[in-house]
Amino acid sequence: MTSADSTRRVLITGAGGDVATAVSPGLAEHYALTLTDADPEVLAEGVERLDVRDADAVAVACEGIDAIVHLAGAASPESDWESVLDLNIVGTRGVLEGAQRAGVRRVVLASSNHVTGGYDRDGEWPIDARQPVRPDSLYGVSKAFGEALSRFYADFHGLSVIALRIGWVTGDIGAVGDEEIMSALWLSERDATEVIRCAIEAPVHFGIYYAVSDNPNRRWDLTSTMLDLGYRPKDSWYAAAGLREDVRTGGHPVRGNWPRD
Repeated sequence: MTSADSTRRVLITGAGGDVATAVSPGLAEHYALTLTDADPEVLAEGVERLDVRDADAVAVACEGIDAIVHLAGAASPESDWESVLDLNIVGTRGVLEGAQRAGVRRVVLASSNHVTGGYDRDGEWPIDARQPVRPDSLYGVSKAFGEALSRFYADFHGLSVIALRIGWVTGDIGAVGDEEIMSALWLSERDATEVIRCAIEAPVHFGIYYAVSDNPNRRWDLTSTMLDLGYRPKDSWYAAAGLREDVRTGGHPVRGNWPRD
């Protein structure tokens, strides 16, 4: 695949968000992208309007689309119930239903480490995707719902879905500060692009996978991500920051009010 004309057509929701902004340029090297968002301010930059809560609208937007990368929704662990219900639960259902109607081959769903954030509070690491969900917030609950709904569509409607429990995507190394949990969560823009590309292409019908960079202090098992999807993280927060890892037996404790400020 050397040009957009010879590649898959990929629709991205939430195109104005941080993750989409970080990965779209790299994905555009491999795919013909359709960028969508519901924010009027984003639409002025050449992004098509799409309300993901409207399954009919999603189905129309997905005509001829090979894969959806669903990044739209409430993104903060401090989001209230009304927000996650509307944007993450109803919105995710709209995307899955619309994709299924349109015959989309694959949906890559942005899930979150907050689905199992409760393990962080007790320092119960490492964590892999086979462990029971243990949300740390209503946001985490909504992402767990999205994973369960995805499994339903995969098992009973034949829609292929890969859910990525994405860490913290940022190109600003200084933003991590001295929070050990944040450096463990870091997913570089380059690695984020690669893990999404792997999720689009992998010969897997359904799966839930962690997505962080090769941080030596990470608490989330990447084994299945590497074996099933072929993901090979290239970046590490400590290397990117030019620092040596502060090693502590058992890991650094998580602050008591995590994941809230």
